[in-house]
Amino acid sequence: MANPLADLADAALARLPEHDSIAFEGQVQTDVQLAARAARLATGLQRLGVQPGDRIAVVLPNCPEVLLTYQAVWRAGAAATPVISAVSPVELRHVLADSGARLLVTEDPRLAAAADVPVLDLAALRALEAAPPGEPVPRTEGDLAALLYTGGTTGRAKGVRLSQGNLLHTTAARESVVATAGAQVCVVPLPLSHVYGLVTTVSRLHMAQPGLLVLQRRFDAVGWLRLVTQHQAGSSSLVPSMLQLLLEQPLEEHDLRCLSYVTSGGAPLSAALWREFERRVPGVRVCDGYGCTEASSTVSMNRPGARRHGSVGRPVPGVSVRIDGATASGQDGEVLVRSPGVMLGYHDDPAATAEAVQDGWLHTGDVGHLDADGYLWVVDRTKDVILRGGFNVYPRDVEDVLLAHPAVARAAVVGRPDEVLGEEVVAFVSLRPGASATPEELLAHCAASTARNKAPREVYLVDQVPLTSVGKTDRKAARELLRQQPG
Repeated sequence: MANPLADLADAALARLPEHDSIAFEGQVQTDVQLAARAARLATGLQRLGVQPGDRIAVVLPNCPEVLLTYQAVWRAGAAATPVISAVSPVELRHVLADSGARLLVTEDPRLAAAADVPVLDLAALRALEAAPPGEPVPRTEGDLAALLYTGGTTGRAKGVRLSQGNLLHTTAARESVVATAGAQVCVVPLPLSHVYGLVTTVSRLHMAQPGLLVLQRRFDAVGWLRLVTQHQAGSSSLVPSMLQLLLEQPLEEHDLRCLSYVTSGGAPLSAALWREFERRVPGVRVCDGYGCTEASSTVSMNRPGARRHGSVGRPVPGVSVRIDGATASGQDGEVLVRSPGVMLGYHDDPAATAEAVQDGWLHTGDVGHLDADGYLWVVDRTKDVILRGGFNVYPRDVEDVLLAHPAVARAAVVGRPDEVLGEEVVAFVSLRPGASATPEELLAHCAASTARNKAPREVYLVDQVPLTSVGKTDRKAARELLRQQPG
């Protein structure tokens, strides 16, 4: 019987000659070595009691064991629950409880201590690989493959259910777009826990031609430049904040002629940024795209040979995009998406699923338009989500963290434009009568209670947080208040 993701990997293994597959911190593994490890680990997981449909939480920085675990989980018929390594213990407990995870894979002792499920570190994973390899557990394209959490963990973050078929579609669509560029070595600094990084790596591992995936544990500009030149990489997958940090380096001192193109996603890419990067790295093409977790990452992309900058490209094969209410090209409206990559739904939330997916169309909450040639232009967001460094930060989650401080009466969290990260997290806070707290104390409170990528970097104390006429937090007024701040 079939197991679509496992079968895809096995077919690539049989079709292609053995080749170096993953390079990481001086070590290289071939596709044959990784496949054998995944098959043995899958048996080891089954011997621990992992059943088809079980969720396995994975909280690791980038390393080969992340991909190894994903592959083994799928072969065992289970589903991966990737979590960013910056997660706080409180947030992780929510993910584990909400997802019903069977196991946690992590090297972080803080997180291991906070978990109420069995924990596997890398040594335990290696011990499981002593098991003999077995055949993949039968699954269908409609079965759950990944459960990814889109935001915070105060009870409002939604777990997005992606099927094997969802990931298969996006893998094939991405590969059909980038394979023609001819770049067979790709540097990946994106967190493999993020849907962008997950799909990028799955795509590369299942590509039509042999290719090397060069993993960076965490992005740093100097290290990225070293990896590109060392491996003569032809491509890399980035977010705009990474491009900005690279521009702060002496790029002209590095031989980057090997670099053919870089993809950019996760946040809007400014024209100034891509123009400057292409000017300073002659011959490279910056190809930005658009997607979301609910659509298995990729909706549209600018192709290396057919770009229209300012847009986020044309829909990838198999994806249909329409603009709600638009009667002609160029008219703005909500971006709707229909494709085999659209999620199964939100975990244990049928009401939210029914609101997001109507008649087969995913309502993204983003505003944009299609031009006469089918290029998508995203011009605004209807949601209040803050895009910081390629990650979604949900204001209400941060507000709840602030409200947990005994001195805080109300909080409003908004995004401030930032040249490096895209947006920075800023909070306005009003205190309880008679209470006292400094901005520095509130920043420290947030840093201790939430993930690094979500903790605010600025806190302003105000007499009254802006409210709407019905008493809700008025983030529009808060953004106007932010514009009035000096500096």
